[in-house]
Amino acid sequence: MTETAKLAKVVFQPSGRRGTFALGTPLLDAARSLGVYVESVCGGRGICGRCQISVSEGTFAKENLTSSAEHLEGASEAENRYASLRNMAADRRLSCQAKILGDLVVDVPTDAQTNRQVVRKRAEARHIEPDSAISLVGIGIDEPDMETPRGDIDRLREALATKTGLADLTFDPILLPQVQSILRKGKWRVTAAIHQHLNAPPVLVALWPGEKEAVYGIAVDIGSTTIAAHLCNLQNGRTVASAGTSNPQIRFGEDLMSRVSYVQMNPAKLPDLTRSVRDAINALVGKLVDDVGAERADVLDATFVGNPVMHHLFLGIDPVELGGAPFALAASDAMVLNARDLALDLNPGARVYMLPCIAGHVGADAAAATLAESPYSRDDITLLVDVGTNAEIILGNRDRLLAASSPTGPAFEGAEISSGQRAAPGAIERLRIDKETLEPRFKVIGVDEWSDEEGFTEKIDSVGVTGICGSGIIEAVAEMFLAGLITEDGVIDGAMAERTPRVQARGRTFSYVIAEDGVEISILQTDIRAIQLAKGALYAGVKLLQDKLGTYRLDRIRLAGAFGSYIDPKYAMILGLIPDCPLDGVAGVGNAAGTGARMALLNRGHRREVEQTVRDIEKIETALEPKFQEHFVNAMALPNKVDPFPNLRTAVDLPPRDALPEVGNSGGERRRRRRRSG
Repeated sequence: MTETAKLAKVVFQPSGRRGTFALGTPLLDAARSLGVYVESVCGGRGICGRCQISVSEGTFAKENLTSSAEHLEGASEAENRYASLRNMAADRRLSCQAKILGDLVVDVPTDAQTNRQVVRKRAEARHIEPDSAISLVGIGIDEPDMETPRGDIDRLREALATKTGLADLTFDPILLPQVQSILRKGKWRVTAAIHQHLNAPPVLVALWPGEKEAVYGIAVDIGSTTIAAHLCNLQNGRTVASAGTSNPQIRFGEDLMSRVSYVQMNPAKLPDLTRSVRDAINALVGKLVDDVGAERADVLDATFVGNPVMHHLFLGIDPVELGGAPFALAASDAMVLNARDLALDLNPGARVYMLPCIAGHVGADAAAATLAESPYSRDDITLLVDVGTNAEIILGNRDRLLAASSPTGPAFEGAEISSGQRAAPGAIERLRIDKETLEPRFKVIGVDEWSDEEGFTEKIDSVGVTGICGSGIIEAVAEMFLAGLITEDGVIDGAMAERTPRVQARGRTFSYVIAEDGVEISILQTDIRAIQLAKGALYAGVKLLQDKLGTYRLDRIRLAGAFGSYIDPKYAMILGLIPDCPLDGVAGVGNAAGTGARMALLNRGHRREVEQTVRDIEKIETALEPKFQEHFVNAMALPNKVDPFPNLRTAVDLPPRDALPEVGNSGGERRRRRRRSG
């Protein structure tokens, strides 16, 4: 903040919207000016309490600001009255009453977001043969007597060993104080839960009086933006409930490196990041068991996947070493841990299986997605990409498999885009531009009709048009390219202002206006640059792997993750987000990481499979590869400066390219050189 300007920078999370505001501006006004949804029904009088926010404190290197609760004016009389009557949490403020005094990172809590992000991570249909690490054994033992002075626990263990053949069975110490009362309550008939992970010694982890019909496990995908959890019946392998939520760590930084920087600048805050994600998971568990009428104590096993930074933060490990070369992981192998040691509110004896990480920026989520798609069992060459704030890339087949990551940043999730937002009701998710009139039509999350269809005008009032999310941004830029509004170098053509008033001057550059009702939704030149940087990084990472594999043939492309599943493959290829491939060979595979996590939860053989696969994968560090920059520069063009995209050109009428005859390049594609003037 500069004293002369009397302005403060404010960043709202989880939307990522930001702006500068005059000191004394109410936070609610700042939020509304940016199109951030904060509910308020009392007209800003401080009596409804629906506009609650909290301030994330600390130094945020990426934003170049230090945020503090003291950067808000003290509570007003109305705010103090509400807090005393409603027991408002100590870290909450009413945004209608709180006025800006300095730089801030503001979190709009999940429970205060009526118009909240849509978490698109359902359980994909997949038959998984059940062979879980948990087995239930019903058994009866003799009552104690004076002539056989053996302890109840010892007799129970001996009876279980006789019935199961597990001579090396041990007890989890958490059970020791409970065994006698459980045996007597069950009248000497009990159900024992035994955990047996691969070749590890079996452990008795839970005990119930009488018969126990079902126990459950959870498979959790901790994404940097969203967390998805699936509750599975460990006996029959069925997924009985799924739920998702925003990752509350967003308030500490939108992308992975922002969170690493936050911990580096504020080391004492590491426990806060760990606690926030564990609390979110515990809340999801509560919802899942309630949905099926079960209890937390019925959950005995869990599998977790996530990128390396999420993996470390969940475990309480400082991720700072992942912020720079050599990107050292504290732990990469698979682990079996006690759930209680991770503050997870499950059965006290529950176990947690952490899938292995592949490399410093290719995590357990990529390992799980690889398990789900199993390119290592196929002859054809598969490209598997999980598009997120950090794109994880797997390429190859049964002969050879390679992995890398590319720092795409949060642009594809709406951040760093002027009108961008995450997927929520009101966000534009589909867009088409008429090549003749240059008029747009679009589809908004929460409304079935397109903007030019009957019924749209009546229904849009319920959600509004609040921004544009990742899939909409990709389609908008691709459609602008197809319509001639932007050049292959990504420059908005100002000459198009003669054909349509939607192209408007913005200083030295131009913008394209999509909608003007309420909040203006425009694509700025800076937005296109942000998309070019993100897609260029991803494409360059893929090209490096193709270089290493020694072939540029692609038979299949699989787009994983919630975002990947909602991308139209055609537009992703027009943009140059992915390489050329037959369009019918490109498909979204949903939450493949979550599928892999469920596979590892329900079948021990899949745990062995993923551990072996990770050992066999060749890891390529893009930051150390000299050709990365060359590939990146070429990939900034739409769809690419040198790669011809023959499959795409047979399916889509791309704008003509001004080029001289093509010559071969080292990659086996064909280079196009610009015709020089004069």
